[in-house]
Amino acid sequence: MSTETLREPVKATVVEPVSMRRKIKNHIATTLFFTSFGVALVPLVWVLWVVIERGGYAVTRSNWWTHSLRGVLPEEFAGGVYHALYGTLVQAGVASLLAVPLGLMTAVLLVEYGSGRLARVTTFMVDVLAGVPSIVAALFIFSLWIATLGFQQSAFAVALALVLLMLPVVVRSTEEMLRLVPDELREASYALGVPKWKTIVRIVFPIAMPGVVSGILLAVARVIGETAPVLVLVGYSRAINLDVFHGNMASLPLLIYTELTNPEHAGFLRIWGAALTLIIIVAAINLVAAGFRFLTGRPRGESFTRA
Repeated sequence: MSTETLREPVKATVVEPVSMRRKIKNHIATTLFFTSFGVALVPLVWVLWVVIERGGYAVTRSNWWTHSLRGVLPEEFAGGVYHALYGTLVQAGVASLLAVPLGLMTAVLLVEYGSGRLARVTTFMVDVLAGVPSIVAALFIFSLWIATLGFQQSAFAVALALVLLMLPVVVRSTEEMLRLVPDELREASYALGVPKWKTIVRIVFPIAMPGVVSGILLAVARVIGETAPVLVLVGYSRAINLDVFHGNMASLPLLIYTELTNPEHAGFLRIWGAALTLIIIVAAINLVAAGFRFLTGRPRGESFTRA
């Protein structure tokens, strides 16, 4: 073995100092970024502060969460929003039972089987549905479910309108999560003779499940405060209605709208209390989604090994 001696020493790379012009540009860009963030944050903090300040008294009362407004006079600040809270959760729950299976199957069609005209048409329809305003969805359900088919105004009609608003969110979030699963895992499963449907159920979905569940929860949070469907498709009730298919049913957005016509101070307190209650529910759903994604996060190959 022979060694060679370098005739010329290796010159170290000289790092030139950053010019003043680049420093100024960097400071200007950083200042603009933080200023934009502050401008966007101020309205959010202001709205939260106003809602908490005006609705905090109502939500901290013990009977706010456990009583309805049945038998309560408009000028009397008594009772609670139990009936509206129940209606909001029931309508969102029924909508989720319908929208989640449809959204998951549509996403599987687009990712695992979608390569032809049907997939392109489905993608286009999902994009169109994502831009449909809630009032249009409500009017469509009213014309189809109530005016054409002859069914009554009910919480189920509201749930049908919420399904139209939830579907594109569930489809898009699930589609993105399924595309993140490496194709190598699918190919390895196929090489072992596992059918495609079983590969999707046992390999693909377990890996994508944290993101899928988070997307579903975000879709619920997106529609739980919609006002147009409840205004068009169901009437207001000051008591609890357990029948989803018949009769009026209150919800938090509908309670806020109804109490706007109440000139008494009690109506003012109920409006802001219901608004704060709705914010608490949406924030809780988002926290659950983030927590689920954090707790169930695992290496991508682990699910494949167990399957």
